[in-house]
Amino acid sequence: MQTTLSGRWREMGEFADKLAAQNPAFQRAYLGSLAPSLVKSGNLEKYYKTLTDFDFITAKINYPEFGVQPLIDDYDLIDGEETLNYSEYNSEKVKSLKLVQGALRLSAHILVTDKQQLASQLHGRLLNQKMPEEIQALLVQIRQRTTTPWLCTLTPSLTPSGGRLLRTLNGHSSSVNAVAVTPNGQQVISASDDNTLKVWNLATGEEQFTLNGHSNSVNAVAVTPNGQQVISASDDNTLKVWNLATGEEQFTLNGHSNSVNAVAVTPNGQQVISASYDNTLKVWNLATGEEQFTLKGHSYSVNAVAVTPNGQQVISGSIDSLKVWNLATGEEQFTLKGHSNSVNAVAVTPNGQQVISASDDSTLKVWNLATGEELFTLKGHSYSVKAVAVTPNGQQVISASNDKTLKVWNLATGGEQFTLIGHNSYVNAVAIIPNVQQVISASNDKTLKVWNLATGEQQFTLTEHNSSVNAIAVTANGQRVISASDDKTLKIWHLATGLELFSLRGHRTSVRAVAVTPDGKQVISGSVDNTLKIWNRLTGQELATLTGHFASVNTVAVTPDGKQVISGSVDNTLKIWNRLTGQELATLTGHNFSVNAVAVTPNGQQVISASDDNTLKVWNLETGEALFTLNGHNFSVNAVAVTPNGQQVISASRDNTLKVWNLVTGEELFTLKGHRDSVNAVAVTPNGQQMISASSDNTLKVWNLATGEVIATFIGESSINCCAVTPDRMTIVAGEQSGRVHFLRLEGMREESKEK
Repeated sequence: MQTTLSGRWREMGEFADKLAAQNPAFQRAYLGSLAPSLVKSGNLEKYYKTLTDFDFITAKINYPEFGVQPLIDDYDLIDGEETLNYSEYNSEKVKSLKLVQGALRLSAHILVTDKQQLASQLHGRLLNQKMPEEIQALLVQIRQRTTTPWLCTLTPSLTPSGGRLLRTLNGHSSSVNAVAVTPNGQQVISASDDNTLKVWNLATGEEQFTLNGHSNSVNAVAVTPNGQQVISASDDNTLKVWNLATGEEQFTLNGHSNSVNAVAVTPNGQQVISASYDNTLKVWNLATGEEQFTLKGHSYSVNAVAVTPNGQQVISGSIDSLKVWNLATGEEQFTLKGHSNSVNAVAVTPNGQQVISASDDSTLKVWNLATGEELFTLKGHSYSVKAVAVTPNGQQVISASNDKTLKVWNLATGGEQFTLIGHNSYVNAVAIIPNVQQVISASNDKTLKVWNLATGEQQFTLTEHNSSVNAIAVTANGQRVISASDDKTLKIWHLATGLELFSLRGHRTSVRAVAVTPDGKQVISGSVDNTLKIWNRLTGQELATLTGHFASVNTVAVTPDGKQVISGSVDNTLKIWNRLTGQELATLTGHNFSVNAVAVTPNGQQVISASDDNTLKVWNLETGEALFTLNGHNFSVNAVAVTPNGQQVISASRDNTLKVWNLVTGEELFTLKGHRDSVNAVAVTPNGQQMISASSDNTLKVWNLATGEVIATFIGESSINCCAVTPDRMTIVAGEQSGRVHFLRLEGMREESKEK
């Protein structure tokens, strides 16, 4: 039957319409069996066309009984035994299939919760002119066949398929501190500041269950060699032993007088060794939960512990040193000294001959375990190194750092091989996945990531800064974009192509704010260095520096006539400046905390400011008088925008909401709810019909201002800090904490909406 079915619909462009005409039973059978039947029958060309057809991809993801993982599994069929007889099949087409599969896998954690993101995620991860012709055709089809409003990436800004990052595991509500992999490589266990551990299916990225029981942050986790038990260590001063099959807590190990920082299990699975902030290590009988003895010798918190493969020695790391202990007797054998700061992690090579330590001094050190001699130092991280692991063959070391990266090192030479970039905050832990040359990392960004060590190259250069993007501005003619970043620079971008034209350098530290004069000729920036700078946008020349604030400048705006600049600062004030002379004209005081944002009404008569004191204030620009205060948010107000008619103000807050206010009366009109974290920025389209919000929940939302409904959502890869909309009303530029700059086009809007 399936051969007949696979021949019925030869034109995949009509797939969706024909499938919709069938009954649910037929749809389910067809979607489930189509790819396997094509491979089994040897019709690899039709199989290839099916799996690069957006209609099929959409149908299978959206069908209730399937979803993203069964679709991802369809792409693995090309590697199955049934295809061995077709080894001559086009390698470029196989590569294309793997690129599509990789894009789906990278976005799986997003698509599981929001299937409407399929178009923007798939398009964003495959967008590259170097992609094969078939991928280019898929990109065209995505734009043609997506009829609901969506945000289409115009430049490469999402992590691309084909690189080393394979998958993201998303589910913890706070920092992930530790990770362990079962010996069979099928499950991952993570430990978090949210007081829980989670067990994940590594093949699918699915969260299987959560281990609840600790009353404080969980700092470390280990799995027994038989894969049956999990041991966790917590800030609640205890360790817990769990049954991995059932998730049941078996018993608690009590004895430490302070936080337990690390845990290891002996190779025979009979003993647990814990390391604590109480300056000791304890050795426990895993079968009975009995404390056998305590290892005393460190003068400070013990942060790390490892056991040698023969189970005879324990290595511990502390603020002061590393120590090597005889596990049978509890005797301290010798001390390893050399780091200039706290030791955070330690690992032993599979042959038991070397120890690798990771430190707050930004280095790793390799030691001879027999002699205690320091062999060499691995230098390359720019901040504390928090974790270390060694590959099963003993040839590579993987380190995790507060610089948000992992590094892979050649253990024989000490050379750095490559860097894994993708986390948006400190990387706290790393574990090796057996037999597949993959590692998994855990981060303060609340996620775990799976990486390929064997292959994978960056497909193209992303549009980005080296650090968080804090502010975005667009010139009045819509041709240039200016972004401001924690990397101390501003960048000028060509809007049509997304190409970086040049950078503005001069601030001594993070740039927090940017505005453009109405004629587009000058850029004004505000920085954590307490200054504003005026730049020639065309040449990049710094024209003037404005000093007067005594704390970070968070926000800057220019009056419609271009004559005045208004700045807001952590010093709780706003200042008004003469743009031409650089003279400070007035200081506006009234806020009780930092001023985060400022906007000027279209008539240039009023200024609206937003503050950490949870309020907005409306000021008379000519007199500097505070006219009234807008109260309603219950947390810091991060951003403010004014509608083109000057009648409404929109505010964005750390309370996860936006509010729309009547500017004439100060009345709160309505509240927009939908973000799950702080709303960092807001912009209004030139026609006043839509607004765009950016949030720490990694999303950008387009709203209908009249109805308060969400029109479209785009999900990035870290907190979206800022956004701006171009004069054509359809192009949006957004900046991420990761440093990415997204150029997006609102597509799928009805024509009558565009013409209003």
